[in-house]
Amino acid sequence: RRSSWQHRQDHFNPFCFSLCSESTDYSDAEVLPDSFPSAPAEPLPEFLLEPEDAFIVKNRPVQLRCRASPATQIYFKCNGEWVNQNDHVTRESLDQLTGLVVREVDISVSRTQVEELFGLEDYWCQCVAWSAAGTTKSNRAYVRIAYLRKNFEQEPLGREVRLEQEVLLQCRPPEGMPAAEVDWLKNEDVIDPSQDSNFLITIDHDLIIKQARLLDTANYTCVARNVVAKRRSSTATLIVYVSGGWSSWTEWSECNARCGRGWQRRTRSCTNPAPLNGGAFCEGPPVQRVTCTTLCPVDGGWTEWAKWSACGTECTHWRSRECQDPPPINGGKHCSGSMMESKNCTEGLCARNKKISIEHASHPLTPGMGVAVYTGLVVALLLSVIMVLCVGVLAYRRRCRHLHGDITDSSSALTAAFHPGNYKPPRQDNPHPLHPSAPPDLTATAGAFRGPLFSLQQGVNDSPHKIPMTTSPLLDPLPGLKIKVYNASTLSSLELPADMCSSDGEILSLKSVGTVGREREYHSHTLSREPGLSTSATLGHLGGRLTIPNTGVSLLVPPGTIPQGKFYEMYLIINKWDKTTLPSEGSQTVLSPVVSCGPSGMLLNRPVVLTLPHCAQLDTPTPDWTLTLKTQTHQGAWEEVLTVGEETLSSPCYLQLEEECCHVLMEQLGTYGLVGQSCPPQPACKRLQLALFAPRAPCLSLDYSLRIYCIHDTPHALKEVLDLERSLGGVLLEDPKPLLFKDSYHNLRLSIHDIPHTHWRSKLLAKYQEIPFYHIWSGSQRPLHCTFSLERGSLAVSQLACKICVRQVEGEGQIFQLHTDIQETLPPHSPLPSGGTCLPSSQVGPYAFRLPDSIRQKICASLDAPSARGCDWRLLARSLGFDRYLNYFATKPSPTGVLLDLWEACHQGDADLVSLATALEEMGKSEVLVVMTTDGDC
Repeated sequence: RRSSWQHRQDHFNPFCFSLCSESTDYSDAEVLPDSFPSAPAEPLPEFLLEPEDAFIVKNRPVQLRCRASPATQIYFKCNGEWVNQNDHVTRESLDQLTGLVVREVDISVSRTQVEELFGLEDYWCQCVAWSAAGTTKSNRAYVRIAYLRKNFEQEPLGREVRLEQEVLLQCRPPEGMPAAEVDWLKNEDVIDPSQDSNFLITIDHDLIIKQARLLDTANYTCVARNVVAKRRSSTATLIVYVSGGWSSWTEWSECNARCGRGWQRRTRSCTNPAPLNGGAFCEGPPVQRVTCTTLCPVDGGWTEWAKWSACGTECTHWRSRECQDPPPINGGKHCSGSMMESKNCTEGLCARNKKISIEHASHPLTPGMGVAVYTGLVVALLLSVIMVLCVGVLAYRRRCRHLHGDITDSSSALTAAFHPGNYKPPRQDNPHPLHPSAPPDLTATAGAFRGPLFSLQQGVNDSPHKIPMTTSPLLDPLPGLKIKVYNASTLSSLELPADMCSSDGEILSLKSVGTVGREREYHSHTLSREPGLSTSATLGHLGGRLTIPNTGVSLLVPPGTIPQGKFYEMYLIINKWDKTTLPSEGSQTVLSPVVSCGPSGMLLNRPVVLTLPHCAQLDTPTPDWTLTLKTQTHQGAWEEVLTVGEETLSSPCYLQLEEECCHVLMEQLGTYGLVGQSCPPQPACKRLQLALFAPRAPCLSLDYSLRIYCIHDTPHALKEVLDLERSLGGVLLEDPKPLLFKDSYHNLRLSIHDIPHTHWRSKLLAKYQEIPFYHIWSGSQRPLHCTFSLERGSLAVSQLACKICVRQVEGEGQIFQLHTDIQETLPPHSPLPSGGTCLPSSQVGPYAFRLPDSIRQKICASLDAPSARGCDWRLLARSLGFDRYLNYFATKPSPTGVLLDLWEACHQGDADLVSLATALEEMGKSEVLVVMTTDGDC
């Protein structure tokens, strides 16, 4: 302190001496100026160097330094207390430019000083500098003890990933002071993201490989380092595998049979690309075979020789034959030999004596006799041809009457009940014995049977004439009335109830015994009718509706579609995924169930309406889909019927599209399905449903599994999964959740979180599961699912709470919040699929339609005729939203009737006529509204 004080005195003495000298000269007033310049004021100290934060590595102390100018004194203050003066090392210099004193001070801080500080704050120090103007404080410098733990909080894990998949390798470095810096090594080489843009290191030190390449197969190590030490994580081996892809198909080979039925083949190889590093082999067959038929060459054959001609003037006659038995076809050889043959017809007399004149012959032949012979031959030939034609026509008519006799109309059939004595049993040579079949559809009220009645008094071989009996109404019905109806070689028996004469329009209940036709027999063998996936009914001229309950699939057969007097057993079948080929190809996706309706080939007078549910997301402002209706040929191939928005006059169908279903107007029954494809530039989205299932019965083992299904958002798909899980003993834990699946080539990722690890353990090796994009997008109708296998700690554990996250990579997602008691016997949860209503499987006759026939006819009569003001069926189509392609309706005899049929199909779930009445009211058709109010059931 003494030296310090002495230093201060030395510093200030020059100033005091100057002041005293000036005071001594002040007495000389004559030479002193009026004013004297004052000495310049000294500024506050300014730090040229401030102490910086430091870390104590092991036991090595750290040095803190500061420098200030002008400064008479500088001292350190640590944690609010002055550092001993003896601990300072001071250096002083003079700034040559400013002439100010520059003072620099160092102190040393040891590990012991830092560890002796107890409290929440860190150890800190700051400088305080003095000058004549005052003091200045520097910033605080913190001194900490550096360290780095040995164990990583999270180390990277090895994985196997497919080519071009995004990869995440996680690393959490050990705790340290200062915080450790992280480097990633690939096969001991440091990864530099600036050199390879495929790598990305996040702020959390995770390594992201944007698209895995084959060269990314390597050993990856996370290295953490700071001023104390360097730590290495365990090495994670990343294997990039390549799943095999098929090459293009080769050309079809030539038919292996030179004649008749054979086969062709084409091949492909799993080399585009070839599987690598354990990648999956290509799915599907490497060889395809199709049948082929090569027309066989047929060699020609001679017919029988014709009869010899008459003997000519040259004493010869001739005969001919033709190469037509069979004729040579498909490159067959022509007949060898001559077509004509001649020989002497006078037993050689002319040849032996050519000089004998004709006048001396024993049987002279005049020229007139030759002409007569030829004329007779021609006449005989013509008569023979006429007789053969007559015999053929009679045989054909007799066969047609035997095989294709008309079905007796309903009135004559009823009359037959009053003539039981006229019934004749079927012929004994009938090749079709009696067996159950669908009867004619007598869908009419008993009060409507009017007009001439006919008697069935003729047998199979009797004259087909029908004798009129009476035009009066039917007599009172008899109990258990049986009606015998003939149809050529088939026999049907109809039982009518005793109350069949009710006048309220009730549909007659029919019980049938009869035979099936060829069409029904064919389809019964080729199409499987599984319970819940099919329905059938016998329909006639009055039409009806076929509905497969809880699937959204239906077929509307309008009145008049089936010709009068004809009856068909019609069917509607949903084809299972494993029993049909898919209608999609390339990047197309199946959007609806594949449905068969029939019998195919039947004659339809007007279009029927097939309703199919679909899973396309359509509520976007721009069209994202290119939708195509496809049909399957008899050979199994799929053909395009129409593309929505690209219809022409040659398009055989009309497709009305709604948000959750579509309605197809068509005149040809068969197998149909709706497919779609993204319409650039926007990717399309499919509506999916996620359903979570678990075992229903209590588990007697420690294992427990959760199954999540990813299915199309259609009633049929949910019904299929519910039926499948019901057979497996599973129960639906929560209502299905919707998910939009985008055409972005990203997989669907499923993961489970927040498992109570004290009682449960996941048996999955990976953190998540994935369903490949193509498996979902192709729409194979196979119920796709993932299983989360869990294991509980003991049998006493009964509660399970967790979260299950399902999302498309770079897309939308859903989270299931699960909290269940697995010991409870869960009730089966079977929600009715959306859009599914408890409609009967089939409705026959007038009760199948919302609009009475009388109102339908008056609406058609009012709107079918073109109107100059445009108030006709075209305005009705616009009001109902059916105006996307009006040319289809314009080609029909009654466009309004087809529009009303489509309206019936679109409104099968509701029972009112509000939408139709509103459309007619907007058109100004008040006269039709009056009819609907008085006659209809509004």
